[in-house]
Amino acid sequence: MKKFVLALVVTAVLVGAAVIYAVSSRSAATVPAEQLTLAPGQLLFRGTDTGRVTALGPDGSRKVSGLRCDRFAVAQQTAVCMAVQPDTLPAVTDVLVLDGNLAVLHRESLPGTPSRARVSPDGKLVYWTLFVTGDSYAATGFSTRAGLYDVSTGRLVKTVEELAFFVDGRRYFASDVNYWGLTFAADGNRFYATVGSRGKTYLVEGDLRRYQGKALRDNVECPSLSPDGTRVAFKKKVGEGVWRLSVLDLATLRETELAEPESVDDQALWRDNSTVLYGRDNGVWSVSADGGGRPQLLARDAASPAVTG
Repeated sequence: MKKFVLALVVTAVLVGAAVIYAVSSRSAATVPAEQLTLAPGQLLFRGTDTGRVTALGPDGSRKVSGLRCDRFAVAQQTAVCMAVQPDTLPAVTDVLVLDGNLAVLHRESLPGTPSRARVSPDGKLVYWTLFVTGDSYAATGFSTRAGLYDVSTGRLVKTVEELAFFVDGRRYFASDVNYWGLTFAADGNRFYATVGSRGKTYLVEGDLRRYQGKALRDNVECPSLSPDGTRVAFKKKVGEGVWRLSVLDLATLRETELAEPESVDDQALWRDNSTVLYGRDNGVWSVSADGGGRPQLLARDAASPAVTG
């Protein structure tokens, strides 16, 4: 009898959850789409309840577009939207390059699930990271593909794994090299990325024209270059599936831990030279880049923050 009652309770809970999900999904679907542009001074993000690109107004109001993404990023008048194609197994992701009115300029369909996305400060390069094995950086044996697209020339690089990099002045060779989390300087040539191999991660400073890079230090993941090009915000692994946000001074390699006490599995974004944005616990947060202050919640039900210049 007890088992029968328990079964009824479990069934009721599951049915209730299904009804709530269905109602919330319909509510999200019925939110009218508004026309968004990449006009300067906006905080955009992906609404985690709808998947749609959203603009946050100064008064906290939201304008919700019809564009659905799993990852989103902008710079100048260029944006990138990564969206998994429905019912694909193995997963296939559409990488959409967008103009200032969020109209599609270019589309690539690539194997894998979205991980990271960025646009170079000049708006000319779009780059991304896809998981092709596993579904997170916490998974063992994951594999990534980092690629880029040149908006001005149409050049596509599906993976940068052939890019040579050096550790302590010696060319590094290994069969398990993975690149992820690219971030470019204002010149469109210098960039930083994570390289993972043999259980270690390295911060690599790269030269796109020479197509090579060098390791600066280890235990750096998902770097994000500051607007002035002098510092990198990154996540540092401190335990299994646990990361802390820090900032690295590129001239001195001095590290400053930020005031965010919780684990952050995201590629941070600089709002300006003094503030870092990131996604955590289904929200977009900000924190000072100097290690002081305390984290501030900017938007709930939000991820993939993007700031228009």
